[in-house]
Amino acid sequence: MDLADDLPSQTGSIPMTWDAPPFDPELALALARSTSGAREPITPENLAARQERDAAVRPRPTVQELRADGRFAVAELRVPGAPHGPDVTLVSARPAGLHGPLPLLYYLHGGGMITGNAWSVLPRVLRDWAEPLGLAVVSVEYRLAPQARYPAAVEDCYAGLVWVAAHAAELAVDADRIVVGGKSAGGGLAAALALLTRDRGGPAPIGQLLLCPMLDDRAGTVSSRQLAGVDTWDRTSSATAWQALLGDRYGAPDLPPYAAPARATDLSALPPAYLDVGSAETLRDEGVAYAQAIWRAGGQAELHVWPGAFHGFDTIAPRAALSRDARDTRTRWLRRVLTRSDEVGGPAR
Repeated sequence: MDLADDLPSQTGSIPMTWDAPPFDPELALALARSTSGAREPITPENLAARQERDAAVRPRPTVQELRADGRFAVAELRVPGAPHGPDVTLVSARPAGLHGPLPLLYYLHGGGMITGNAWSVLPRVLRDWAEPLGLAVVSVEYRLAPQARYPAAVEDCYAGLVWVAAHAAELAVDADRIVVGGKSAGGGLAAALALLTRDRGGPAPIGQLLLCPMLDDRAGTVSSRQLAGVDTWDRTSSATAWQALLGDRYGAPDLPPYAAPARATDLSALPPAYLDVGSAETLRDEGVAYAQAIWRAGGQAELHVWPGAFHGFDTIAPRAALSRDARDTRTRWLRRVLTRSDEVGGPAR
């Protein structure tokens, strides 16, 4: 069954417009004070300028800066990419002093698949998860659209994962305890990667951490209409990003699930998933539908819908109570997945 089957009809007595859920007051105040310009929609006309601005306002931290005065061991790796594709850059990091084979969070950055980089997400990932959980982290510098269209990004991520699993011993990571994860576009890529590794017989992750994941190119949900012009990432920005990624294949009926995981008709035999979205974000309904589809296929999914949260709320308001709750809940899920895998001796597949 296609996830679109879960969407309400847009005809008959169903209204074409809905009132948007209110933002959490603390989050709304933080957003009003933000000077990031996050609420300006991305369009095909301003995409190039937004990419330039992103690179300027979010400069990549250096390896030395990521080491944080010796708290973390960090290295940049250049590994073989997909056949006929370029090499892929990976940023490998772990808490300093932990030398045994560590569980690994294979992390894919956000940015709509049109912005972002592998370095800028690491300070938060290392602080929130690597240090308290004793995790190694590998962040992937995948190619961005529209300069590189589908399947460039997901193939970069797959090639990197295959290389990491094959070189686990020299990286001192446990190939049987890998969680794939990401936020927004990175969450969508992590979901696609879980599908791709299943179907190709590649490295088997023990979990997929999907934070406000970007899963569906069709913009047919209630939330995509409800939050138009309201959310920090609305249907205009989403359509621009999907068009940049897919080109002429945007909206095609036969689009592969590795391009947009919501297109998947078979979600069986996937690793346990954690999904969270905000009640006041554009991607809410596609995230909820994906969890439901995993359950229908007999899989495990833990779903959280944070009341009054917009897209990227914990980045804009990291100290807000809701952001702290979300971080704590994600950490508890990661700890459970890693502990369960350690007890049973490997992936649950």
